[in-house]
Amino acid sequence: MSLPFYIARHLYTGGDGTQKVSKPAVRIAMLGIAIGIATMIISVCVVLGFKHTIRDKVVGFGSHIVVSNYMTLQTTDQTHPINVNDSLYKVLKRIKGVEHVQRYSQKQGVLKTDSDFLGVVFKGVGEDYDTTFIASNVIEGKMPSLSMAKSTQQLLVSKTMADKLRLHTGDKVYAYFLGDDDVRARPFTVQGIYQTNMSKYDETICFTDLYTISRLNGWQSLPDEDLIECTGAELTVCDFDSIDAVEDIIINKVNKTYDSGEHPLSSLTIREINPQVFSWLDLLDMNVWIILILMICVAGFTMISGLLIIILERTSMIGLLKALGARNSMVRKTFRWLALFIVIKGMIWGNVIGIGFCLLQQYTGIVQLDPTAYYVSEAPVELNYPVIALLNVATLIITVAVLVLPSYFVSHIQPAKSMRYE
Repeated sequence: MSLPFYIARHLYTGGDGTQKVSKPAVRIAMLGIAIGIATMIISVCVVLGFKHTIRDKVVGFGSHIVVSNYMTLQTTDQTHPINVNDSLYKVLKRIKGVEHVQRYSQKQGVLKTDSDFLGVVFKGVGEDYDTTFIASNVIEGKMPSLSMAKSTQQLLVSKTMADKLRLHTGDKVYAYFLGDDDVRARPFTVQGIYQTNMSKYDETICFTDLYTISRLNGWQSLPDEDLIECTGAELTVCDFDSIDAVEDIIINKVNKTYDSGEHPLSSLTIREINPQVFSWLDLLDMNVWIILILMICVAGFTMISGLLIIILERTSMIGLLKALGARNSMVRKTFRWLALFIVIKGMIWGNVIGIGFCLLQQYTGIVQLDPTAYYVSEAPVELNYPVIALLNVATLIITVAVLVLPSYFVSHIQPAKSMRYE
């Protein structure tokens, strides 16, 4: 055990038989470290939880990458089909990084009851559709039967739609669609009601089977004949961060090619489809960085102040050590060790407070939010322990580093004067 470490430990614990170092200075410094660490942990966990929750909701409605007709992706008022037959399906499925492929069709229409009507987008999906996300948000009833080969006349509407039209599970509702020369009506049964709090989607999208929507668009959906005309295919990648890499492969392999029906193919990522949402989420990173910098500054300044107070309080001890032959470097190391003990204890308390609050929020949802403004009903948190560990390491290194300069204050203390300091 080195002598600076031994002296610092005894100063911190009071093991030298005297009173511990200045309690107010230590407590203020420790409190600054604890508040800084707790604030950083809570900020990072809430922002990560918020970003991933909103991202997963957006992806849940539209997957990671969409392959569709070039003309469909260039216009918003008209959809053009592509034939996602088994051949094209397998090509997309075999692309490196692609985890899942699913077909979908869309058509605008009007839901009408005896007393009201509402314009919505009907999204038709088949048996290959991954219902994990939407099924987890069903609050009443269940998912409708999904088919590419027959009409089920079942509908999944959002709570927003159900409230506006006064619909409940099991109710009958008519949908009206504008054709080239006529208006077509289709009866549906409300099989379930979902709620995601994403107003952009809850106000517009309802789900039914792919066969019905493709037929309403005038397209063919005949799986037995390898003819499945639909709006496009949605691709889920294995890792969200690899979307751009997978998109590059799709651009080289699929874009500007044609399906079996001579329809031009193109693709877009979820970021390109929803640039406003992801730009907004990216802005949250800037807020986190500002909070981290401010909290580290607070922790650093409180530790500098605490260390200077401790040095001034122990001026006579420093003079005695120098009189006994201790070098300035050894005395500086002693006080840096002492500061390290205070920092570590403050960090422990900060972690307890920060992680404890996150766990409390995770299991109780005590902090509520307005879903119309934040898209979630309670503040989401994501405990990312590698990130928390990195925060602790970075804070420890930076805080100890900024204490190097104040520790040089001991060099100006002269033994002869310090003996008469008190």
